[in-house]
Amino acid sequence: MKTKSFKLIGLTLLSMATLLIGCSEDEWLNEVNPNTITTDIFWETPTQFNSALTTVYGATQFQAISGGGLQFEMMLGDEAGTESWYGPFAFRNLTYNDGASQIEDKWSQLYIGIFRANQVINNIANADGSLFSEGEKEVIEAQARFLRAFFYFEVAHTFGGGIIRTEAIEGVDNLPGKFSSIEEITNSIIIPDLEFAKAHLPRTWDAANKARVTWGTATSLLGKVYLYGKEWSTAAGLFKSVIDSDIYELTDNVNDNFRHDTEFNSESIFEVAYSADLNPGAGGDAVDDNSFESGAEASSLARATGQLNYGAYNTVLPTYYMHELFLSDEIDPSNPVNNGFIQSQRMYGSIVPSNADGLYYGDEPGAKGWAYGQSSYVKKHSNWYHLTNEDGLSRSGINFRHIRYADVLLMYAEALLNSGGSVDQAIDYIDMVRARAGVITLKQYLADNGNTFPQLHISKQVHGTQPYVAPTAENVLTHLQRVERPLELCYEGHRYKDLVRWGIVQEVYDELRADEEWRINNFETIEEQAPLFIVQHTRPDFLFSSQNYNPAEFDYFPIPAAELQTNDGL
Repeated sequence: MKTKSFKLIGLTLLSMATLLIGCSEDEWLNEVNPNTITTDIFWETPTQFNSALTTVYGATQFQAISGGGLQFEMMLGDEAGTESWYGPFAFRNLTYNDGASQIEDKWSQLYIGIFRANQVINNIANADGSLFSEGEKEVIEAQARFLRAFFYFEVAHTFGGGIIRTEAIEGVDNLPGKFSSIEEITNSIIIPDLEFAKAHLPRTWDAANKARVTWGTATSLLGKVYLYGKEWSTAAGLFKSVIDSDIYELTDNVNDNFRHDTEFNSESIFEVAYSADLNPGAGGDAVDDNSFESGAEASSLARATGQLNYGAYNTVLPTYYMHELFLSDEIDPSNPVNNGFIQSQRMYGSIVPSNADGLYYGDEPGAKGWAYGQSSYVKKHSNWYHLTNEDGLSRSGINFRHIRYADVLLMYAEALLNSGGSVDQAIDYIDMVRARAGVITLKQYLADNGNTFPQLHISKQVHGTQPYVAPTAENVLTHLQRVERPLELCYEGHRYKDLVRWGIVQEVYDELRADEEWRINNFETIEEQAPLFIVQHTRPDFLFSSQNYNPAEFDYFPIPAAELQTNDGL
């Protein structure tokens, strides 16, 4: 359902305040313009409610939520670095402040989505039920409540809490609001909304409505909520119900999850639709965040991940850790999925080494390298597989997948390991993801190495070897955290939130900074040598972040400066 977003009232708090304060009561005309749709006559028919619901879905397209703005947040974890001349550099170094564009944009755009969802939820409560077909009213409300829960989940786990608003703002007196914790938002908004959505959403939609959320979408996000809350058994039960539903399955090729021509496939659980064809001429960064602007309907993320020689900027660069992790993602020659591949399918679709041979933006095989210590480039989210260059207006039609089935399988394995469940069963679900990628499964490693498996997150270049360990719950959980989730889900918006909820940010930063220091001290030996073939110098991705990290300051974004200036409740 790639649709042009219907413009309903979606205003930021600041623009809402400006409009409300701009005119006195005496200045308003008393006569009603029959050609104008007002809130007094709009909320009457199912068609109008569905039009309003489209604007709520439209808010998920905002670049700070699902598009190019995510490049800034990718810098926070261990998956991405950048160069000093790019805007995200401050995020890589943890030197950003409360006026940073992504912080302002994400807060604003999430609350626009919440405002639009509240409009639907508030008004449908008073709608005449006789005007709807059986169950239609509940399904519309369920979609709006799922989307509100999603926006609030993002608010809570990006900003460490937020302002609870369950009514559409109607005047300046409604603008102030106090700050509520993650727990308060989760218990008062997110869980009730998702429970309602889970109870009323259909399991599937027809082809014309395939972009809408479903029972599986709500159940998966609810499981994620409980996983983040460390309620392991509850989370495991919800994930297992999704797995046992037989609605979803892994795609044969993992890369089908990052293309424009294989959208809404068997693995898709929550996917945001973009189009490079709708609203041509609008720059990819344009969003419909007010009544006067038309959104691009496209994503600008491809220019952040694509390579500089092909019309992009390679703002997002794989860290040496991610590059080497993919090199350790050893293929299983007996797995037919490989079909002649010499690297894992998920490496092929996620990154390209700077010295690699292979098709890339239509080029014939040959070196793609550049200098400045860039050992590899990101493929995921870029149009490398079908274009010769990225669009000059930053327009990409590749959808963004917030939840896919592989993520659910890995979250289920995590819940099992933390709840005292079967380690063997957790490995089975991890191995489903590994086998699809065409790499050696953990069980194969155990069978071939005296019931031990390698710690693949440890750098062979730096340490010379990867120790083998027994399959305890602790060791398998470390593998899940440091190997499986970054390999499968890199650059998909999960990584820093994962590191924060596991409490291992400083540990990861310090470890990767130590690896960088080794590469700097030994650069004359390793320059242009396997496995990374680094050219010119070692890029210091973790020099400042390892020094600057303070969980109280950097686990979550600060409240934006503009919100602090306009909200007396804070």
